[in-house]
Amino acid sequence: MVTGSGDLTAQLSGFAASGHLILPGFLPADLVARLTPEVDHWVDSGLRQRSIDAALRPAEVAPPERVELDLEAHGELAVFPPLLDLLSHAALLGPSLVFHYLHSDRRPANGPGKSWHHDYEQRPQRHRDAPMVHALPYPHGLRPSLGPLAVLPGSHRTVAEKDALAHHGTAVLPGERVIGALPAGSTVILHSALFHTRRPPAPGAAAATAARYLIDASYCRTGGEPWPPVKPYWRQVLASGRRRGLGAEHRPGLFDAAPFTEYLP
Repeated sequence: MVTGSGDLTAQLSGFAASGHLILPGFLPADLVARLTPEVDHWVDSGLRQRSIDAALRPAEVAPPERVELDLEAHGELAVFPPLLDLLSHAALLGPSLVFHYLHSDRRPANGPGKSWHHDYEQRPQRHRDAPMVHALPYPHGLRPSLGPLAVLPGSHRTVAEKDALAHHGTAVLPGERVIGALPAGSTVILHSALFHTRRPPAPGAAAATAARYLIDASYCRTGGEPWPPVKPYWRQVLASGRRRGLGAEHRPGLFDAAPFTEYLP
């Protein structure tokens, strides 16, 4: 089980093969402290469920009046300079990149897992010419009692539908890497086509008394074919970033709409 990372330079040189980076304690403590109550508000106020319902049933449910980027610390996270500098590395997205979306969640203690899947947006899945990357900050870190993250190194190089491995549930797969213990503020970077799963707590693990916090931010390389949006109200999300001036000084095009197609259900 992975409890930390190796040298970042070595991880970057191996990213093309592995499809992931592990960054223990990547976020500063003050940002983590401000993210936590925002995640709680997003979940407890019903805004998270409303955002899901609006994406699944747009004809019936209006978009939430606020999106995640409207939350102060979440917006700061989306343009956190060390994160964007890392994503701009040639091994990841390179200098021309765009924000895609952000999700924020708090899973209950001892909650269920999520089957093997990947998150690369392409319909149908047909190539991996341009990278999309997901940054997964864990504000409270990871430990076995909260349920580990497992990844399948190298699987991003296989063109497959998102649910191609879902029939395995959360089962152990040959060659997987389990990330089960990380300190607060740690972040895992995934090539979005990398298969991964959220496991339930292992049998015999100490019962969790705390929730599992996760924020999921997606970014894409620009300059190739346009990317499909994932939410029908995607323009509202990008407009929030522009309205707040997030990253405007150093990343003026980060929230541009031009690199995306129109939304298709």
